[in-house]
Amino acid sequence: MIFAAGRGERLRPLTDRLPKPLVPVRGKPLIVWHLEKLAACGVEEVVINTSWLGEQLPRALGDGARWGLVLRFLDEGPRPLETGGGLLHALPVLGRQPFWLVNGDVFTDFDFCRLPRRPLGLAHLVMVPAAEHAPAGDFHLAADGRLHAEGEPRLTYAGIGCFDPALLDGWEEVIGTLPEADRQPPRFRLAPLLRAAMRRGAVTGELHRGAWTDVGTAERLAALEAGDRAGPGG
Repeated sequence: MIFAAGRGERLRPLTDRLPKPLVPVRGKPLIVWHLEKLAACGVEEVVINTSWLGEQLPRALGDGARWGLVLRFLDEGPRPLETGGGLLHALPVLGRQPFWLVNGDVFTDFDFCRLPRRPLGLAHLVMVPAAEHAPAGDFHLAADGRLHAEGEPRLTYAGIGCFDPALLDGWEEVIGTLPEADRQPPRFRLAPLLRAAMRRGAVTGELHRGAWTDVGTAERLAALEAGDRAGPGG
């Protein structure tokens, strides 16, 4: 699955006319970099969630045949369902087998073929050194390969991982206590579910030290285009 439903507020005005995954980086849309790499790893079907300007994605990408893929688009309506709600919405299509998940707005030279076909627990996340724009990081990677919500040093989740659908089992018990979580339709972030699974020792991770950029601002996009940060093929 590729997350492609975000509004891209910090990339405006570019994202006033383009959904963020279609923003071009080094000659091709961000999401196309992902589709090419997934196809090279033998992936056959990709689920893509959409919201803001979402009708542009199937028009631009077609059915996926040019990459040897089958693309399935899931519209979340005018307001995205967040990462957790988006996954919950996609589960009827994803099924009960583990799947790879990629954020549509990252640019990286990470080799998706390194991802496990199924996690040891409920999720396996690719981590990168804490980004300059978010030095607090997200999680701690222990020596045994397990991720923890607490601990030092802290790393940043790269937006790439392998997930077991069972991660969302009982999601209401975790999310129901959060005041910011909406219920109709369910709209919530994935991070609380990951932290809950980490407390049970059910999330592993790996550190990627290569190129990675969260293309969240015009400045980061400009740096990539200028070649200030190495990326795939660059």
